[in-house]
Amino acid sequence: MTAQPTESLTLKLNVVSVEAEIYSGEATRISVPAALGEIGILPRHTPLITRLRAGEVRVHGSDGRQVLIYVSGGMLEIQPQVVTILADTATRASSTDKAAADEARRRTEEALSKLERFGDRDRAHAELMASIAELSELQRLHKKKRRW
Repeated sequence: MTAQPTESLTLKLNVVSVEAEIYSGEATRISVPAALGEIGILPRHTPLITRLRAGEVRVHGSDGRQVLIYVSGGMLEIQPQVVTILADTATRASSTDKAAADEARRRTEEALSKLERFGDRDRAHAELMASIAELSELQRLHKKKRRW
């Protein structure tokens, strides 16, 4: 009798933005804000390529921790054991604070109102969406803490 190979219960996730690699690690499941709705990803997911909208990527790590990453849009590629997110802009929740998010949103809104060229306007819009997503999550986490 031959031993059957054990199937991996995790998948590799890589989140990369224009600025840097934001996250690279193992996950048991991932939730992403796809263009047509939220997608839940588990190991051995069917291959898929789709656009992402601004929102929160929730990573359930193999160590039991949850990591939150905010993306302003981008592309998602799913392979059975590897998921890659190419984000326009992205930031991890642990590296944000309310004052910084408020200031980034204010600066981005101001710059957006003054821009003429499409490329600059699109970039500023992506930064604004990332700031709004950060603020939204910070407010949600603050409310959650008060309930405990």
